[in-house]
Amino acid sequence: MLYNSYIFIFLFLPITLLGFHILRKKGHYRLTISWLIVASLFFYGWWKWSYVFLIVGSILFNYTFGVLLARTIGQEKYSKPILTIGVALNLAVLAYFKYSYFILGHSEGTFAVYSSTIVPPLAISFFTFQQIIYLVEVWQGELDEKNFWNYFLYIVFFPQLLKIGRA
Repeated sequence: MLYNSYIFIFLFLPITLLGFHILRKKGHYRLTISWLIVASLFFYGWWKWSYVFLIVGSILFNYTFGVLLARTIGQEKYSKPILTIGVALNLAVLAYFKYSYFILGHSEGTFAVYSSTIVPPLAISFFTFQQIIYLVEVWQGELDEKNFWNYFLYIVFFPQLLKIGRA
């Protein structure tokens, strides 16, 4: 869904804003967060629903690693390998989607056919680096987000994905 499409301007955005304002006005903080998460996932999945599982999996993975890192602050023996694994796996996923066509596309045979079908998800670089920064800040003791839903919304909030993903 493009931000300048009629469906976004006249349907998605008004419904999302109306739901947000109604829930917020009634004081339903958790429902407001949930509403924005669902709307953002709907927006993200509009282009390709299968990538919703990728972003949700990425959020679950990184939040879990963030919790592990928060528990091992000051214990470099444990925290550094956790951080290294977290960053490496994030970069591996990013490399798969962004560079496998370039790397495998130049070879002959089945790899070239397989790699040509890989289409990078919307804003994958943005949300991957955003989550790597989260892991590093938790490791440094500068951040400890204990509310999973706040973290979830921070990553998927559609206006920032829209701005970055279409730039």
